[in-house]
Amino acid sequence: MSTTLAATLASWTMVSTENWSFSAIVSAIFWGVMIVLGVSIVFSVWRLLRGPTLPDRVVALDLFGMLAVGVICVYSVITEQPTLLSVGVVMGLILFLGTCAFALYMERRAKP
Repeated sequence: MSTTLAATLASWTMVSTENWSFSAIVSAIFWGVMIVLGVSIVFSVWRLLRGPTLPDRVVALDLFGMLAVGVICVYSVITEQPTLLSVGVVMGLILFLGTCAFALYMERRAKP
């Protein structure tokens, strides 16, 4: 009786992966990442609209852009379109330069 009970408990706790292919599992993981990135974008837009100071809003805008780069890259992997990765890299570089320009502006504005 104990072996039957043990087998039953083992079958309840284990997920059958016989019907899952590797690509289906990877696709499900990537779509989960897309959902997390989408929720993060919503929060960054909230901070962009709510931010009390200009630096808060600029950081939120930069975060929004970087999350958009993440969405583009994950979408590129899901759809197997490697050309979109180049778009993500270019967007990332432009966002970085924008952040550096804002930091330079804030530094010069702070000096008397």
